[in-house]
Amino acid sequence: MSIANVDIAPLAEAGDPAPVLLTVEEAARCLRIGRTTCYALIRAGDLESLTIGGLRRVPADAPAAYLAWRRAEQRAA
Repeated sequence: MSIANVDIAPLAEAGDPAPVLLTVEEAARCLRIGRTTCYALIRAGDLESLTIGGLRRVPADAPAAYLAWRRAEQRAA
């Protein structure tokens, strides 16, 4: 698993396809951060998310996009 490619396959049940949307807790696990920190990233607009009904979901590619953005930001500094 590379930094730009966050592995979400372990989040799927055996035989199920990889998820398209992650819960905030699953996204936090992918990023190896806490749930509160993940919500803070969402609130700041740094991590993409959407609301479906009353549920907050993170697109499966959003953690990798966040990491790529952070890496580019740090390289530029």
